[in-house]
Amino acid sequence: MTRHAATFTPTGLTRKERRDLQKQISQAQQEEQPDRSSRRDRNLPEPAVPGPFGPGITQGYWNLAKAWIPAHQATSQHIAGIYPFVADSGLGHRGPILGVDLNADSLWHFSPWEAYVDATERGTFSTNILVLGAYRGGKSATVKTLVTRSIAFGHQVVVPSDPKGEWVTVAEAIPGGRVIRLGGGTGTRLNPLDRGPRRTGASDEQHEQMVKQRRIGTLIALIEMTLGNRLTAVEHAAILDALERCIATTGDRPTLRGVYEELGHLAGDTNAAFRAAEGAIQPRFVLRRFVEGDLSGLFEDESTVEFDQDAPIVVTDTSELFARGDLAAQLTQVCSTAWIQAVISDRAARRTRYVVREEGWRDMTSLASLQMFQQWLKLSRHYGISNIVILHKMGDLDAVGEDGSLERSLAYSIVGDIENKFIFRVNHQEQTALRTRLNLPAPHVEMARQLRKGEFLAYVGQYSYLVDCFATSTPWEYELFATDDAMGPADHDDATVRVIDTGALDDYWPQPEPADAGVDGWLTAETRDLTEEL
Repeated sequence: MTRHAATFTPTGLTRKERRDLQKQISQAQQEEQPDRSSRRDRNLPEPAVPGPFGPGITQGYWNLAKAWIPAHQATSQHIAGIYPFVADSGLGHRGPILGVDLNADSLWHFSPWEAYVDATERGTFSTNILVLGAYRGGKSATVKTLVTRSIAFGHQVVVPSDPKGEWVTVAEAIPGGRVIRLGGGTGTRLNPLDRGPRRTGASDEQHEQMVKQRRIGTLIALIEMTLGNRLTAVEHAAILDALERCIATTGDRPTLRGVYEELGHLAGDTNAAFRAAEGAIQPRFVLRRFVEGDLSGLFEDESTVEFDQDAPIVVTDTSELFARGDLAAQLTQVCSTAWIQAVISDRAARRTRYVVREEGWRDMTSLASLQMFQQWLKLSRHYGISNIVILHKMGDLDAVGEDGSLERSLAYSIVGDIENKFIFRVNHQEQTALRTRLNLPAPHVEMARQLRKGEFLAYVGQYSYLVDCFATSTPWEYELFATDDAMGPADHDDATVRVIDTGALDDYWPQPEPADAGVDGWLTAETRDLTEEL
């Protein structure tokens, strides 16, 4: 029990007497307080003082009952709120910006060569890219964004066949871009049997063998594609013999016209031991289309143009020829692609290139073309090439061969082996194909059906990302890359152009000044009006 002393101060004292009295009182109070040090020495409990949780001690509170906090309970919908705190860090900051990672809310950089040389678990074993999605999903605009922004990193862009002419505007907008136009009275010719530059490090025998295989593969692909069936052994031998004769007579500068003429000589040669006359008839009828038919003046003679190794982008405009029918389009694409492959398959150039294959299924319409395409994809890493294969749907490959045929199985195998995949919005009919052919998880397939324009699922090695490309597109880029001719500026909505601020990305564009002096900055008057409306 605590005692309290009451003190009374007499009146009539002087100031000195009061001070002396106060000192005596204070000394008396100190003598009456307990000895705390001795109490601690004897391990006696301190005097208890009241607290909010019961009796406590002078240093704090204590409570005999342990605190009990119930476990947190919530539905999966609410638990999803913690996902941003465990989001993937992306692929790093190497390579150009391609968009925004919607899961991590950060810029997403991508370069197939950087992913290939990455020694960590994020690395890939291929530089090729499969781009798949329905019409108006943003495929072409995303590919154009990737390759044009990669020019600043030293990569060259090559489009062997531009069937719609949409890459021509891109090449013309980039300083130094080169456009090779076929048809339409241009007089331009490409020789698909060109020898091409010598491969670095290859012996004479190896180089000759590679050139011979490419030439034979091109001829067989053209003839089988036209005939719609495989060549017989006699026809194959006749083509080989005609090619060898053409090489000998032209000084190793064979052309389709020369092979056509040699097949004519074989057809009239009745002394051929292996009945080459019979095998030369059908191939000669096919090549006649290039020499005298609707494809004459394009591929039958020596090339009139050269590939520009220093140009940032080279586009072969074949839009005039694709109006002649599907078969003419396929033959044109095989010839133009063979010419491009002959001139860029050289490691000595030490140049990394994107090869954009629009309507990629046209490169896989016969067994010979499939084998050429597969071999080209395998050698892409050796030559520093990234093939971008663009498909509208997996069903495009159903046009390759019959159901259950070797051609169709090989086509699906080639597409499935491409490790880097960009999946845009797909139709309902594609669900089964994506799960079975590309082995995509069911939740990802369902997500692919709901993607907005410009959004895509990116699969890089073992990792996947949800990316919005248009979130980093400037209006100048969007207008340049748009491929919907029927959709005017008034039809654009906020789901298409979601970012208008151009200042952050102007530093990445290699051209410091506008291409047209009459343009206010990068924006046309039409685009400025669209920007103000948004």
